[in-house]
Amino acid sequence: MRIDIDAFNVLQVLVEEGSFAKAAERLHKAQSAVSYQVKKLEEHLGVQLFSRDQYRAELTSEGRVILAEGQRLLQHLANIEHLASRFSEGWEPKLELVIDGALPMEPIMTALKRMAEHQIPTKIQLNMEFLGGVQHRFERDNADLMLVKDYRTGPYYHPQPLPAITSVLVASALHPLASLKRISLSELQQHVELTIEDSSPNKSYRDELQFGGDKVFYLSGFIMKKNALLKGLGFGWLPDFLVQEELLSGELVEIDFVGGSRYTFTPQLVSTLERPLGRAGKLFTELILEEFAKAEQFSGVGLG
Repeated sequence: MRIDIDAFNVLQVLVEEGSFAKAAERLHKAQSAVSYQVKKLEEHLGVQLFSRDQYRAELTSEGRVILAEGQRLLQHLANIEHLASRFSEGWEPKLELVIDGALPMEPIMTALKRMAEHQIPTKIQLNMEFLGGVQHRFERDNADLMLVKDYRTGPYYHPQPLPAITSVLVASALHPLASLKRISLSELQQHVELTIEDSSPNKSYRDELQFGGDKVFYLSGFIMKKNALLKGLGFGWLPDFLVQEELLSGELVEIDFVGGSRYTFTPQLVSTLERPLGRAGKLFTELILEEFAKAEQFSGVGLG
């Protein structure tokens, strides 16, 4: 009997999700199928890979060693598949993108629409993450491109800057901060700060623009954050392309904070030299740069 290579991927997902039920959901398989696949691998290897007496699906010491070797094997296979795709001089079978939720979706969706008009055979997968979750997903899934607000760079990364984006510190017109002038840091810290939760599993990324107060609500996306701001739940930063209308109508107010109520960042379109882009990746790169440039031109002062 040969080893089922896909079983190593199942092991990895099990460890990340912590349960057979959640792993089955992510893998789009029945839980019984996931359990059977793990059991068959254990029987074939003659080693118990998981501790059955734990609440979470935890690897045994032997399981951790075998999974590490399995991950290397999966990476080698992925590299072979990628090379075969590149050598064929055709379209790659799949293009995976990871997008930071802080970026405007309009130019991204327009670029994808233009990709569809080319009627290319490449399957495109778009994933949205926040803060450190963008790079985590990019590295974990061996994705092709990430559009990211901030990331840990390295020798293999190839970044291309996108037009700058401005974020604004806002609150509802009905919020107590809306009527105050020259607000100090200590005054801000007396109110609920609304921020976006890091979507990486280890939550290691700390947004340096947080104000350090005790009253912090973590939300899972900018639409939810905007709704919470409109409800007067607290104050927080939002990209100004999301709040232009509300600022003009007066529903949201720019906070007069002594440390500044606006900051600008330069997002990056990042690929890696370890996984050179195929035809679809290069086409999307060209289109996304064009669409962001158009958005900057139409706004007159950039996207921010």
